[in-house]
Amino acid sequence: MTPPQPPDRIATGIAIIVASVAAMSFGDAVIKHFSASLTLWQIFVARSLFAIPCLLVLAFARGLRLHGLFRGRVVLRSVLLVLSWIAFYAALPVLDLSVAAVAAYTNPILTALMAAAVLRERVTGRQWLGVLLGFAGVTMILRPGSEAFSWAVLLPLLAAALYSASMILTRSRCRGDDAILLALGLHGMFVVTGLVATLVLGVTGPVDDYPFLLGSWTPMGRAEWGSMAVLGVLSAGFFFGVAKAYQIAPPSMIGTFDYAYLIFATLWGFVFFAEWPDGATALGMVLITGAGLLVAGRRKS
Repeated sequence: MTPPQPPDRIATGIAIIVASVAAMSFGDAVIKHFSASLTLWQIFVARSLFAIPCLLVLAFARGLRLHGLFRGRVVLRSVLLVLSWIAFYAALPVLDLSVAAVAAYTNPILTALMAAAVLRERVTGRQWLGVLLGFAGVTMILRPGSEAFSWAVLLPLLAAALYSASMILTRSRCRGDDAILLALGLHGMFVVTGLVATLVLGVTGPVDDYPFLLGSWTPMGRAEWGSMAVLGVLSAGFFFGVAKAYQIAPPSMIGTFDYAYLIFATLWGFVFFAEWPDGATALGMVLITGAGLLVAGRRKS
């Protein structure tokens, strides 16, 4: 007999996801900054070396048993998310942070559609209008077919699809798993992926044309290790927060407030890289924000 599911906590879920994406966007800006000097795989490993102890302290403080890390659904969720982040981070050396963010943030639209198809969550006419408006905003920003379009945007679009699938899995199969264990499983997968990729590149040899994905590990000084420590603490928090938010509230609604990432990514892009969206990009972001408000509208019972 399936145990009863706890009631949704929508307001708490929204607050958690907004705080999480603020931290996540800052971390992505730091990774973009280091993409010219470090490999993605050493960032995966170094960041998680700091995140895992933070999460273990929380797990032991709550008396959690770690055997849940090896459940098939937890492992599958971690694999989907690691693949999603690989696709997204691979685009950062060649795309503006705000553009990569917008491409990736087709995921709330995909999450709402997947929730309707897989979880049978009802989507109202108002929410469908929000989905269409969000798609129009994304199209305006990406401008396929124009000189402004880059094939590199396919990477964050792939990331969006993988991320949405993982969030639907979180809601449908991992709702009863502790969010700390889900975050631990994800960081463990980051370490495994980073070490395996490094081993493979050690055998095949680095590719100098794209060092961020295919280069050799480079020496790390105090600035790099300090930044990885900050990233580790932040990622422990935001991966825990994302898992928790999607557990306690409907994915279509939480996915909408995921859009706050775009605001924060634009801010960090300007602060770190002097990137500022042009008129079409800004208008597209306004459309996406409006879409978020429509999709977040309370459903009629």
